[in-house]
Amino acid sequence: MRIAVSADEVAGVAELIGEELTRRGHEVELYGALVPGERADWAWCSEAAARAVADGRADQAVVACWTGAGASIAANKVPGVRAALCTDAVMADGARKWADANVLALSLRLTSAPLLLEMLDAWFAGAPSEDPVDRENVAHVRDIG
Repeated sequence: MRIAVSADEVAGVAELIGEELTRRGHEVELYGALVPGERADWAWCSEAAARAVADGRADQAVVACWTGAGASIAANKVPGVRAALCTDAVMADGARKWADANVLALSLRLTSAPLLLEMLDAWFAGAPSEDPVDRENVAHVRDIG
């Protein structure tokens, strides 16, 4: 799977995200502070990773900033992106299942290495729900705006 990864600073688990995804066999494309000389501001690098998903250059993305909130907000401005700010594996699983989230947003401040691994396990093990009510909600989100 092709995964876009962005972070606005090299702190906390920022570098571990791409390393772990590569270790799991994914093709990783880095953005922001993870690429020397690239614009690292959270709004720009999160948008870049989200656009990779929206444009089909990536299947999913992981975006990160200090709180995760800004990265999530910026990613969600890109049409076709459903970014979910998750703080644990239960949230990551639910975001994939009920919201068919295609971008995982993380806090560099709150996410420890063991927690990151748990969230990635849940995220990639999860699949979108086939329940008609859940699908209707995802379709409605697509049509908002």
